[in-house]
Amino acid sequence: MKILEIREKTVPLNSAISNAYINFSQMTASIVSIVTDQYIDGEQIIGFGFNSNGRYGQGSLMRERLFPRIYDLSEGDYQSDNLDNIDPFKLWNAMLTNEKPGGHGERAVAVGTIDMAIWDLVSKIAGKPLWKYLSEKFNKGNYDKSVFVYAAGGYYQPDKEVDGLIEEIQSYIDLGFSVVKIKVGGGDVNIDIKRIEAALNLLGSGKKLAIDANGRFNHEQAVTFAEIIEPYKLRWYEEPGDPLDFDLMSTVAKNYYEPLATGENLFSLQDATNLIRYGGLRPDKDILQFDPALSYGLVEFLRIIQMLESSGWSRKACIPHGGHLMALNIAAGLGLGGNESYPGVFEPFGGFFDGAKVEGEIVKLHDMPGIGFEGKSDLINLLRTSLK
Repeated sequence: MKILEIREKTVPLNSAISNAYINFSQMTASIVSIVTDQYIDGEQIIGFGFNSNGRYGQGSLMRERLFPRIYDLSEGDYQSDNLDNIDPFKLWNAMLTNEKPGGHGERAVAVGTIDMAIWDLVSKIAGKPLWKYLSEKFNKGNYDKSVFVYAAGGYYQPDKEVDGLIEEIQSYIDLGFSVVKIKVGGGDVNIDIKRIEAALNLLGSGKKLAIDANGRFNHEQAVTFAEIIEPYKLRWYEEPGDPLDFDLMSTVAKNYYEPLATGENLFSLQDATNLIRYGGLRPDKDILQFDPALSYGLVEFLRIIQMLESSGWSRKACIPHGGHLMALNIAAGLGLGGNESYPGVFEPFGGFFDGAKVEGEIVKLHDMPGIGFEGKSDLINLLRTSLK
């Protein structure tokens, strides 16, 4: 069982949308394939991966440091102990050889991208959907047959006013979503309040609406905005300030009764641990959004789950960022609290397999071996044609 080749390409996201901090017009992503000497029913087994939105492609780092470390391994170095599969943990350890602690940003994204392809590969070799493979290996065979999902949108776009936001949210409702997230912090507070109230008029309840400031506010702004929105009793108030400013998050938590959410820009077990230690978050209500594809992959995410449970948190508090099939499999197989979705945004990476339907707040699972990319025609076509 041998890895023959690892391929990588940087592709554009081609999106004009903006959040409170950045626009995505120049954003790129890395796509990766891992080619093996294994075949099932005459088809060569290839694992695919990509990095989640919000970070740029990592091709140079992968080619210069990570791929060579995998190529340097002998076949026996990365096989599972019973020799029937590839061991993701052995490959992960090889990628992190000779890397210092800390500095988790771009390196964590590069490793997480390759890690996604590895888990796709491993579950294909096992002949099981990734969610089922994870449930058997790490969740005592338990899994969620359907997963809570919400529609993440409400980005700022040129010439898009409140009426445009209402049309967008209605399109999510028409797709079957009942919980929606929109952006705040990108301009005048009064305009953001108009956006929130317009969304609430359509959704009917604060528990159907989450908001995301993408780290825009300082301490005073974050607390002031919290005071303004508290009467709306929103689903959650996400990333009010810099994701590494745990004192800010703790201050907001002390002054805001409703749920908070953060974690998508924390890229390691240590960062996640510091958030739990110093961020003032409340295990009974707050949401954690660590994205495995950005934070050293599923290997690291499993360690984060272990840390959370030993710290009194439920894994149900985790609703990963990313809005892609990898996160959906993880949420189902490990029994997390749900998954993000980006209807019509960040295509073809966002969204689920062809024909997937959202009913209320739930999307059902797929039964394809691996992550399920082969069941999403636009994505698998991009991966196959770009990584020949």
